[in-house]
Amino acid sequence: MKCNLCPRKCNAERTESSNTYGYCKQPTALRIARAALHFWEEPIISGKNGSGTVFFSGCNLGCVYCQNAEISQKNKGKTITHKRLAEIFFELEQKGAHNINLVTPTHYTDAITRALDIYKPSIPIVYNSSGYDSEEQINKLKKYIDIYLFDFKYLDTERAKRYSFTPDYPFVVKRAIDLAYKQTGEAVIENGLMKRGVIIRHLLLPRATGEAIKIFDYVKENYKGAYFSLMSQYVPMNKALNDDVINRKITKREYEKVTDYIINAGFNNCFIQETNSADKSYIPPFDFEGI
Repeated sequence: MKCNLCPRKCNAERTESSNTYGYCKQPTALRIARAALHFWEEPIISGKNGSGTVFFSGCNLGCVYCQNAEISQKNKGKTITHKRLAEIFFELEQKGAHNINLVTPTHYTDAITRALDIYKPSIPIVYNSSGYDSEEQINKLKKYIDIYLFDFKYLDTERAKRYSFTPDYPFVVKRAIDLAYKQTGEAVIENGLMKRGVIIRHLLLPRATGEAIKIFDYVKENYKGAYFSLMSQYVPMNKALNDDVINRKITKREYEKVTDYIINAGFNNCFIQETNSADKSYIPPFDFEGI
């Protein structure tokens, strides 16, 4: 197939076993690195039992600071069929997962929807994405996805270009969130768990407090029924270690500048991650569990 699924429009030749010139580097056959209960998402996603996360290999973004680069950029993973993915959904549901959490799914949306056509669990389906998704993809997902968990990484086009090679990222992510929010409406919370809605995450980067505040304001003003989640878990890794701007963790001053602003803004649908989360121990082990 000629692949133009995501906004990169690579026109890559993707087959079951290969990918020629495609940015994500993944074949059409599914590759995953872990399928297990996960307890480190937002409380309304993880709950007490955990979120049934499926970590897909590859990524269409390729951020220089990615903490999951082992699978997103270095191709670690095992190949499975869409029928096996449907079985994994069932197995995670049987383990008591509060939802099925599809992590970095953008380049596999066709295979994922085929799996959900075989078996759609009675628990919510979470689309956990970088936010770099096409309008066509979000529209196709309408009947499958209950919760959209989007990153909102940048409003600044130069920062988007420097760290994720996507100067159009701000435009793309705004459009993706707009469409997703129209699909789900205001968040539905039952017994402390999200059943439907949108969560918008922002990872606070060094020397980027102004951008973080602008993104929070944009979310507060445009998606009043959504949730905002400020993440402070940034740890410099991979190519970021050689970047003189982001080769360190965020400082206490940076963290407090943004969190104080958010707290004083009076937006109740908000989560703020504590600074002790900036530790490599929080990165999941990509050990092929559950595959």
